[in-house]
Amino acid sequence: MDSTRQLKYARLIQKEIGTLFQRNGTGYYGKAFVTVTGAKVSPDLGIASIYLSVYGVKDAQAVIDQIYTHQKEIRRELGNKIRHQARIIPDLRFFLDETLDYAEKINKLLEETKKKDDEISGD
Repeated sequence: MDSTRQLKYARLIQKEIGTLFQRNGTGYYGKAFVTVTGAKVSPDLGIASIYLSVYGVKDAQAVIDQIYTHQKEIRRELGNKIRHQARIIPDLRFFLDETLDYAEKINKLLEETKKKDDEISGD
């Protein structure tokens, strides 16, 4: 279970990375639509796991890999933004967040099941 300090720090990092991607995102990953869906920080605040949703491209993992090539630059920009609020600037790890895709798939399956049930009950 994360401490209050970790949660506050994670929210700060999520907000600042999201703002950074809004302003400079095309330089990092091109024309894809990237949303920061979450952040999680290690207990020592040394590592931040950033979860991203990627839309508008066929290969989302390629976008994550492209972001990794700019990891040091993103960390430096983050450090410039939060240097007065945080003592430690964490190493950034980016992960593809597929929860929205998974939820969409579940909804689609439920709709198909409902259609089949309606057809059976309508007969």
